[in-house]
Amino acid sequence: MDIQPYSTTETLSVGRPWLMSMLGIEANQTVTLDLTAFDETLHWTEASKYQPERKLKSGIPLGKNTTTGLFEPYNAVTNEVQTLTVTGGPTGGTFTITFSGQTTAAIAYNATAAAVQTALEALSNVAPGDITVTGNAGGPWTLTFGGQYLGEDVAQVTTTEAFTGGTSPDITIATTTAGGTAATANGTDLFAGFLFTEVSFYPGATKVAAPLMVHGQIDVAKLPVAFDPSDVPAGSNTQFVYKV
Repeated sequence: MDIQPYSTTETLSVGRPWLMSMLGIEANQTVTLDLTAFDETLHWTEASKYQPERKLKSGIPLGKNTTTGLFEPYNAVTNEVQTLTVTGGPTGGTFTITFSGQTTAAIAYNATAAAVQTALEALSNVAPGDITVTGNAGGPWTLTFGGQYLGEDVAQVTTTEAFTGGTSPDITIATTTAGGTAATANGTDLFAGFLFTEVSFYPGATKVAAPLMVHGQIDVAKLPVAFDPSDVPAGSNTQFVYKV
C-alpha cells in the first residue's frame, strides 16, 4: 500500500483565463442580459451544426440599461480628442492656447508635447490628468481630455499665433473624437461588473440569465473585450480588484 502524501492542483478558472483569483466570487449576482445588445463578432463564437447553441464569452464587461433594467455590454465613455497642427513652416515665434476662457502663457512654435501639456496644466481650469498631450516637437499635438472632463463634449480650444518665418504660418485645430457617448442616457456607461461564466443560448433568444462578477482579481490583458480601467467613471458601482 502506498501511503505517501500526494498533492493535486485544480484550476478553478477553467474557461475564465482572465480570472486570477477566486477570492470574492461569492459576491456574484444573477442578472438578465439583453442578448439583442451583444455583437456576434465581439461577444460570442459562431455555432456549429453539432452544437447549435451560441455562447457568450466569460469576462465581458457589463453595464445596466436603466431604461430596460437589463444588462448590456459596458459602453465606456468617449473622451474628447483634439489635434493641433502647425502649418506654413514657421521658423520661430510662439503661440497661446485658450480653453474655456483661460489662456496659456506663450508656447514655443517647436514645443514638445510635454511643454504644451505643462502650459495647459498651468491654467486654473486644468488639473494634472485633465488634458494629456502627445505628439512630436513642433506638432501635430494631440490633446486627449480626461479627469474632470472625462466623457464630456468640451469646447474646442482656440489658438493665437505670433510666428515668424515660413509662408503664412498658422495652427489648424480639429476635433478628431467628440467627447460623450450616446449610451450615457441609458446607464451602460457605468461599469457594473464582468460576465462570470460562459453563457449558452439559442439563436432567436432575446434574454438570458447570467452571473455578474462584481468582486475578484482579474488580468485585464486576457479579457475577451478590450477594457481600460481608467475609463470607469468615478462613482460607478465598481467593487472588483483588477491587476494590469
